[in-house]
Amino acid sequence: MFKLAKKRLSSLAVLGAALFMIIQVFCDLQLPTITSDMINKGVATGNTDYIWHSGGLMLLLALIGVLAAAGNVFFAATQAQKLGSKLREELFSKVLHFGNFEMDQLGSSSLITRTTNDVLQIQNVMVMILRMMIQAPIMLVGAGIMAYISEKKLTLVFLISIPVLLLAIISIMYFAVPLFKSLQKRIDRINLVFREGLTGVRVIRAFCQDHFEQDRFKQANSSYTDTAIKAFSLVSLMFPLMILILNFTNIGIIWTGGNLIATNSMEVGNLVSFMTYAAMILFSFMMLSMIFVFIPRAQAAAVRINEVLDTDFSIIDVSAPKKFPKKKVHTLEFKQVDFRYENAEKKVLQNVNFRLTSGQTLAILGGTGSGKSTLVNLLPRLYDIESGVILFDGNDISKSRQSDLRKIISFVQQRAVLFKGTIRSNLYFGKPDASDEEMWHALEVAQAKDFVKELPEGLDAGVEQNGANFSGGQRQRLAIARALIKPADVYIFDDSFSALDFKTDAKLRQALKADPHTSESIVIIVAQRIATVTQADLILVLDEGRVVGLGNHQQLKAGNETYREIMHSQLKEEEI
Repeated sequence: MFKLAKKRLSSLAVLGAALFMIIQVFCDLQLPTITSDMINKGVATGNTDYIWHSGGLMLLLALIGVLAAAGNVFFAATQAQKLGSKLREELFSKVLHFGNFEMDQLGSSSLITRTTNDVLQIQNVMVMILRMMIQAPIMLVGAGIMAYISEKKLTLVFLISIPVLLLAIISIMYFAVPLFKSLQKRIDRINLVFREGLTGVRVIRAFCQDHFEQDRFKQANSSYTDTAIKAFSLVSLMFPLMILILNFTNIGIIWTGGNLIATNSMEVGNLVSFMTYAAMILFSFMMLSMIFVFIPRAQAAAVRINEVLDTDFSIIDVSAPKKFPKKKVHTLEFKQVDFRYENAEKKVLQNVNFRLTSGQTLAILGGTGSGKSTLVNLLPRLYDIESGVILFDGNDISKSRQSDLRKIISFVQQRAVLFKGTIRSNLYFGKPDASDEEMWHALEVAQAKDFVKELPEGLDAGVEQNGANFSGGQRQRLAIARALIKPADVYIFDDSFSALDFKTDAKLRQALKADPHTSESIVIIVAQRIATVTQADLILVLDEGRVVGLGNHQQLKAGNETYREIMHSQLKEEEI
């Protein structure tokens, strides 16, 4: 945790917080001594002038203490909030640069918890550190010295009360700290179940699994609640225990002090000041114990945040990246490409070979789990290959910068993702400076122009999160339009026609062929339907990660058994 804070806190602000706290504690420590003198020299002797003088001095010290406390709170609060802000920014930036492997490893629900709850834990503890952790040791030492100066004989009471207090604190911490550490994992679980419930609410309703999901969430929620109740119940014992020990300490001080006063060995004012210093000493122990209870929870949160920030990228740019030359005609080639997921025994793709040039369309066909989406994910380097080479214009894409590679590729993934805003703002993702004319052209090619025109706001029509206010087919067409508006050399459509009817699918493919830009680019279409791939220049047939067919429709229809099996499963004999 201190590693996280050290790099992101202003040393001057921390010094300012410490300085203000020292001033506050100094003022607090002077008040009991002035009170003692007021009783001994003013009240006992009837010296009214001394009482007024001492009272004025106490008011002045109290005012300085309040101002110093305000300064400390200001620096502590602002630095804690800035630390949280910087951590959230760094986490978000880091996650944006993660490859698919890192996302799979850490999980989106856990990343959300780390960015929100874990950062909040560190913020809260940082405020405590800049206040209590500075205040408690100074007050403890200062009050101890002042108490000893005030009356040496009464300090013997602490030989009993302090060990008892320490024993109580250590016992509570022993049981509470592991509970606080486990709370973070239980928050992860709640986030996971709640997020799945929100994203899959339609599926849950369709299968009447409301009660099952409610029980599932109840179980996760109860697990967190039970642990939190145990942890905070133990911590809540600390304050009443401390008050009890303080009261017994005061009884011991009054008993001993009363005997000393009776024998004229001590003045009444000294007894009053000593009791105040005793309370400061015991409260200092309590503040330290509170910090030591909450620091492990923040430390657990810091470990989880550091795990994200220290995660090495699985896909790394080379030190001297090659630029892609600007040409009219481009080539894309896979040479003996193999790929397997991390820690997997079996390869997902084996010995994939094909070559494309600008103006050609490649269709990738195969059964579920054959490796179609994995193959196209290798092009923008969402994953890196295990062996072989992928060449663009003869250059190995692994020797180029990821950002340069992704500039020449426009990708529509399986799941159409739209962002909250408007249709216009979503299209700006593809081309930030796109004109209205370019937007309408992209929508026309994507077969989305008609339904967008019917909307009262047109391009400025609202888009809910994930495009919830549009149908599946409309979302796909808007996602396709966003990809088409981007000027790219390679267009990839990863099963992004699946929600379209046959007529719209056919019109879209015809429009892609007729469009001046896409007709001169490399187009890769991942599909499940034979009707979608028949017009492609080249069809690659995959079966369990192996290329079992490569050719056009007529060639594969005549001589490829796997392709013919897919055809027979989808079409009638007369249609074939």
